[in-house]
Amino acid sequence: MTEASKWAPFPTTQWSRLVAAADGSAPADREALAELCRAYWYPLYAFIRRQGHDPADAQDLTQAYFARLLERGLLAAADQRKGRFRSFLRADCRFFLADQRDRERALKRGGGVAPASLDARDAEGRYRFEPADETTPDQLFDRAWAMTLLDRVLYLLEHEYMLSNRLALFERLKTVLTDGPRALPYAAIADEFAMTEAAVEGTVRRLRHRYRDLLRDQIAATLEHPSPAAVADEIRALFVALGR
Repeated sequence: MTEASKWAPFPTTQWSRLVAAADGSAPADREALAELCRAYWYPLYAFIRRQGHDPADAQDLTQAYFARLLERGLLAAADQRKGRFRSFLRADCRFFLADQRDRERALKRGGGVAPASLDARDAEGRYRFEPADETTPDQLFDRAWAMTLLDRVLYLLEHEYMLSNRLALFERLKTVLTDGPRALPYAAIADEFAMTEAAVEGTVRRLRHRYRDLLRDQIAATLEHPSPAAVADEIRALFVALGR
């Protein structure tokens, strides 16, 4: 993850807030749209790459798509009743790519609002680690979205431990979030940090609970109507996208 993407918050992609920000006249509006670009740039880049475009074309097309997306009126004209924002992005980007096939590829793309983007080398570097299998562009987009959101949750948790001067402890314990609590040598960690094994176990339990709370909060921020059932559906979709 780049420093820029690490520090950028995962955007609140509720339809109503994005539509309100689409005017782009206020500084807060511009920052909200910049967050949108930072969070979804790589998922869309991977989506475009998986459809057969080389790295240079994929970079140009991703930039061009965001320039088009941020044109005044496009987000406001989108039908919010059609469901998840990321589903809208996938469908709209597919339409954009079909339209671009008939245009001159040498034409200078961009103009309008200049979107924030990841460094192109970073994006392609990440793409090289994607599975070289039959994963569809849609599946790859969802996987990249899920990884971006989980990276954000992990960063928020890390930041909380840093503020409480427990960053070294977090670095030792964070493997429980992927490998389970039994992956840790509690006795060794207790000796290292002058804790009891019971204290280490309690800290691990709180860490896992806090991780789940942050995950629910971040997913709720991407929904127009974040009911408990809707958040639970999104969490299931996230882990399906990760193949878990």
